[in-house]
Amino acid sequence: MTPPPARRRRRSDGDSAAPRLALPRRGSVRRSQMITTYGVGSLVAVDNESFVVSGIDDAHRSWTLDEAPIIHEHRLAHVLGVRHFRLPPASEDTSKDGVRVRRFPLWHSCPSCQSLQHVRGFNPPPGKNVCTDCDDEPLVPSRFVMACEDGHLDDFPYWKWLHRKNRDEGATGLCGGRMSMRFSGQSASLRSVLVSCTCGVPEASMEGAFRRLELFNLGVRCEGRRPWLKDAPAEFCTQTPRTLQRGSSSVWQPVLKSALSIPPWSDGLAAKLSKHWDNLRAYSSRVEIEIYLKGAFPGDHSVPVDAVMNLLAAEQEEDPAQESESDAAGMSRYQALRLQEYERLCAGNALRDKGREEQFVCEPPVSDAAALAPFGVGRPMLVKRLREVRALKAFTRIADPEASVEGHEAPLSLTPTDWLPAMEVHGEGVFVRLDEERLDAWADSEAVAERVEQMRTYHDRVLRERAVDPAEAPTSPATPRMVLLHTLSHILINEWSLEAGYPAASLRERLYADDTMAGSLIYTATSDSAGSLGGLVAQGEPRRLANTLLSALRRAQWCSADPLCMETETGGANGINRAACHACVLLPETSCEHGNGLLDRALLVGTPENPDLGFFAHALVL
Repeated sequence: MTPPPARRRRRSDGDSAAPRLALPRRGSVRRSQMITTYGVGSLVAVDNESFVVSGIDDAHRSWTLDEAPIIHEHRLAHVLGVRHFRLPPASEDTSKDGVRVRRFPLWHSCPSCQSLQHVRGFNPPPGKNVCTDCDDEPLVPSRFVMACEDGHLDDFPYWKWLHRKNRDEGATGLCGGRMSMRFSGQSASLRSVLVSCTCGVPEASMEGAFRRLELFNLGVRCEGRRPWLKDAPAEFCTQTPRTLQRGSSSVWQPVLKSALSIPPWSDGLAAKLSKHWDNLRAYSSRVEIEIYLKGAFPGDHSVPVDAVMNLLAAEQEEDPAQESESDAAGMSRYQALRLQEYERLCAGNALRDKGREEQFVCEPPVSDAAALAPFGVGRPMLVKRLREVRALKAFTRIADPEASVEGHEAPLSLTPTDWLPAMEVHGEGVFVRLDEERLDAWADSEAVAERVEQMRTYHDRVLRERAVDPAEAPTSPATPRMVLLHTLSHILINEWSLEAGYPAASLRERLYADDTMAGSLIYTATSDSAGSLGGLVAQGEPRRLANTLLSALRRAQWCSADPLCMETETGGANGINRAACHACVLLPETSCEHGNGLLDRALLVGTPENPDLGFFAHALVL
């Protein structure tokens, strides 16, 4: 990553750009971290400096991806409105690729003279971040930044914070003094962080700066700044700014969208035809397509006409769902993407008659699935080969990662681009589907409906509180079917982490839960050898899966936090869980699709007062 250094010794803004070839490398991160941890708009610490990762605007070439491979995933690209995806640049010294970063925050302090001011006030040499008055003492970036829920980011208003009780002085915002910051050392709390000014105002600590309405009461308004986007104009913003720690996870949370590669897009042919799609769409007859392919691929018989026509037909079937651009339509398109995956997981895709390029192999087990009948579980499917593409669509700020709620999505660029950064994962998995008739009969129970309705009520309240317009807030996805499948996936992942040797963080759930779907895919979520040895597929054999289910359910009957865990009515973040805690069903955040929310093991095994509440209670008795 390469932040642009200053053009001259006395800088005007602290982040002006130098010629491209002169940009130094400031540090490196893994490719996957450019999607999940250090994506566009995030803050990254390099040694004693801090930077914000630039946007992906093609005009500014902030992301140099000349050597980075292109990723094709047609279905996900259609949903997100792009042509393709790109891998982030590799962090290699020999690579010419890289991502520009810009210095942020711009307010720094000197640990030697304790001066606190804008970085340009220290007058550092180009490319350095030092205090010239203290023999080039390295500066310390501000620990505190200011952000709002619309994704804007700004420096913390130290002057207003210190002079809040003496606002009559310097009505223009300046008092003529020099501010300084010191640490009393009496404790590690904010009370020990002290700010003072030579104008004579009383010294003030940072205690209370993190209160939700503290900056609002101070008269500080969000100015709509987006330092990660070059030349971005300030936006009008009505959100209340909040004080955050520079390294807090609340400063940046990715909005990731993913899809599995399924037929007919999973055999590699679509990627081979990527440069020819626009031309192929113009033809409607087989003869025209055949003539074009012979000219585009002379002597290459690996591009059959029938397969190309099947791809074109599949694309036309998906187009009607893409016509509307509203947010509601976007959500329905993503649900349609899940439904396609669910149908393919149920139907399977056998390895026979498939080439080496096939990226989705899903087959039923050879042995009889009768051992799973007492659990109300249908025949599992062994996904022996799968490919998942995860794309960074946008990001949020001040969003609770455990709230199962997406905040306002901040864009990755000023103008729309035809690509998004993404990663691909190759692995394997087990698809588990419940008996829908038995599931519907259980969900119709009054006790089950009442218990889930309470969770739904709390979640709806959270969604309304976070929405700009409460009347337009989305509804909670909590249903008996969804909560049951979600909790079942968690206990299976925990059990396989104990029995099969998989770290829980290397497994991931993919839920298919609505009125037409009742399944869950548990698959390897890493790109290392853990996803290619066949160990997870082996866990899907019916007898072994039945033993795993029985062991996991018995383990879920008791929690070391019981009876408190089982009897709680508002557990987890924002009270959207029931019987679920870190001692029983919670997982690492990377493994769960809903941020460890909407979980209740009582729906699996029942409660001491009402055993029939559990979907699997009968199987446990047997």
